[in-house]
Amino acid sequence: MSINIKFLNKEFKNPIIPASGTFGFGYEFNEFYDISILGSISLKGTTLNPRYGNPLPRIAECPNGLINAIGLQNPGVDKVISEEIPKLSKVYKDLVIANVGGHSIGEYRETCKKFNDVDKVFAIELNISCPNVKGGGMAFGIDKDVASEVVREVKKVCNKPIIVKLSPNVTNIVEMAQAVEEAGADAISLINTLVGMRFDLKSARPIISVKKGGYSGPGIYPVALRMVYEVYKAVNIPIIGMGGISSAYDVIEMMYAGASLVMVGSQNLIDPFACKKIIEDLPRVMKELKIDNLESIIGKAHIYE
Repeated sequence: MSINIKFLNKEFKNPIIPASGTFGFGYEFNEFYDISILGSISLKGTTLNPRYGNPLPRIAECPNGLINAIGLQNPGVDKVISEEIPKLSKVYKDLVIANVGGHSIGEYRETCKKFNDVDKVFAIELNISCPNVKGGGMAFGIDKDVASEVVREVKKVCNKPIIVKLSPNVTNIVEMAQAVEEAGADAISLINTLVGMRFDLKSARPIISVKKGGYSGPGIYPVALRMVYEVYKAVNIPIIGMGGISSAYDVIEMMYAGASLVMVGSQNLIDPFACKKIIEDLPRVMKELKIDNLESIIGKAHIYE
């Protein structure tokens, strides 16, 4: 029985990756368990300059998930490279994915360029789909021409494979995926969060300080499955699937839809052992479903087209 996956010419010991923004810079979770079991890690969203993020409150609980509007709080790319990645390297030996956000195409270019000489980072995940960053984030991810320009400009200066993280908050997800593929994306990750709100029942005031935020959790899982399924049919580059994954069964189903790797997001905030439990349960679920090799099930649902 094999849970290994090959993705962008790199061998992963399993397909489970903590999603950016839900796992810090990784080393924090090593206090809970040995994170060396993870397939890889998508680092906390990184920008050119330090960001405090949005004012508090930034999280609201929801049925089957939560809304967050953290706002890409991070120490800036220079400190991520000089301080955070070396801390992670002490407890995690495999290569990782850097997640990059920005307020302008120039910022995306400069931030990605700085990762060129960081051997620990094997790929860049372009976050063009964050719904809770004013002046950036999703503004780049809902217009296919703008998204394509971001990818083209980053490809000019970055020597790492580029994974583009797509927003579900668009009219046509397939059109977006095809546009970034044509612009040079090496892979796609989807979906990012949906846009949501919650209100305080006593005051009628929005709970989130910036009113709206990104809704994630099991409630968005069927939407994520559908979008991964549609994009898989339309592109020739690999997909990382995410959105509400909380069990090994979810992983299998997402791979049936077309995902080569799977990112686990908000479940890490609910249960810090989530990724560990999923990885340990995968062989049991594979045996139950008579699956010998995870590679063989990628896109399996499409045989019924």
